[in-house]
Amino acid sequence: MELQPLDRDFAVCQLASAGEADLTRPFTFLSVTDDEISLVCEQNHVPEAALTVENGWKGLKIKGVLDFGMIGVIARIAGILAEHGISIFVISTFTTD
Repeated sequence: MELQPLDRDFAVCQLASAGEADLTRPFTFLSVTDDEISLVCEQNHVPEAALTVENGWKGLKIKGVLDFGMIGVIARIAGILAEHGISIFVISTFTTD
């Protein structure tokens, strides 16, 4: 397994409406729950109407496909980052994290 650094800055935002997110941009992740609407996007593409914005996040991508049956992948990475005082915000797609 190899981690690939992403050469861009990210923001984690709260939105009032999912329609504010530009889902055509790469590395854009929208989450809608019964309590809130969250968006992770490139820092220079934060919607103007965002309610709250946390800038300055960096990204790492696990290269390759991760099988749904794999156990402990994120726990291992999180442990290494925690040892170095680095917090994480994990996002998963169908094939990787």
